[in-house]
Amino acid sequence: MPDSSSTETAFRPLGALLGWIFPGLGHIVAGNTRRGVYAMTGVLFLFLSGVLVGGVDCVDRTEDRLWFVGQAGCGPIAFVASFVNDSQLKSGSAAPMIEMAAPPGAPKVIASTFKGVAHANEFGTLLVFLAGLMNICVILDAAVREPKSDEVIGSGRRSEDARAKPAANSISVGGAQ
Repeated sequence: MPDSSSTETAFRPLGALLGWIFPGLGHIVAGNTRRGVYAMTGVLFLFLSGVLVGGVDCVDRTEDRLWFVGQAGCGPIAFVASFVNDSQLKSGSAAPMIEMAAPPGAPKVIASTFKGVAHANEFGTLLVFLAGLMNICVILDAAVREPKSDEVIGSGRRSEDARAKPAANSISVGGAQ
């Protein structure tokens, strides 16, 4: 087991920033390509699944502000999806706007005919939210992980495993060294 006093973790803000700009990019730039591709695949799969299930309306910075805080962890793709929602669905460009039923005396509410109001929209919102939280974990990992720590060395172990276990200097045969 490595000595805890000798292992200092350096914070790498560039890895964190790149990981927020595009999921997994912080790992890839640091040389941990396999880890970065796995992270990218997981985060983008959750994000795209959420948008496919709930529609682009599930990423809404104005109406679902609390959910969007977690969704913003996905990076600029969440802001682009929210912008598309605002500019296409809420403006009436993609579909006609209809007047929703409102209680007497309340202001009139107008919504797009593409507005997601069923459970599918809620599941999509949750999936995109989970993608954002997952990417925040990936960003934190990219900020503190050693560069090129996923390289495989000759024995098939990762380089961090090789540092943790010292190799034997000699092999004794028959009790003699």
